[in-house]
Amino acid sequence: MGTEEVIVDNLVSGEAFLDLFRRFEFTAYRLEVRTAYAVPDEDEGYARFLAGQDPGLDWFEPWLNLMREQTGLGKRIERVRLIDDPPSDYLRFELWGTPHNLAAGEDIRYLDRGGADQLGLPGYDYWLFDSRLLARLQFGERNRFLGVTLDERPAEVAQHGYWRDAAWHHAESFSRYIERTATHA
Repeated sequence: MGTEEVIVDNLVSGEAFLDLFRRFEFTAYRLEVRTAYAVPDEDEGYARFLAGQDPGLDWFEPWLNLMREQTGLGKRIERVRLIDDPPSDYLRFELWGTPHNLAAGEDIRYLDRGGADQLGLPGYDYWLFDSRLLARLQFGERNRFLGVTLDERPAEVAQHGYWRDAAWHHAESFSRYIERTATHA
């Protein structure tokens, strides 16, 4: 996987970022490659999780509601998350939350990092909307999410679509991942 480059010009963030999920027509796909994310809305829930407490869903409901709304319109929202063995603390937190994402209509799959390396997947996160719009996620210090940069150039979109298809083909469902890792624990 390639190295990450931070781009700070022309960032789309906040409500403008969330509007990308309201405006797409058919499919949204995300590749998640990082071992940690720092999203302000998640900070409290993540701290509770690390302390062995129930993270609750209050911080998560706005996202889940948006996903329910969009998938309820017949739109597909898919992700492939790279995962390590053992998973980082943050990836364990994501595993805790995945059943809630799935219940809201997202389809989240898991791919081990070694498999991602063999596929030549990029070393950065991105969303691909309707196979027409690439939204590359940008992060700052301490994994803090800054926003996305948008790209509609056909060659870039096609390359990221290829990576989407390769990752999706080789990734396993959440239930299969849990089943497989539980038998090795």
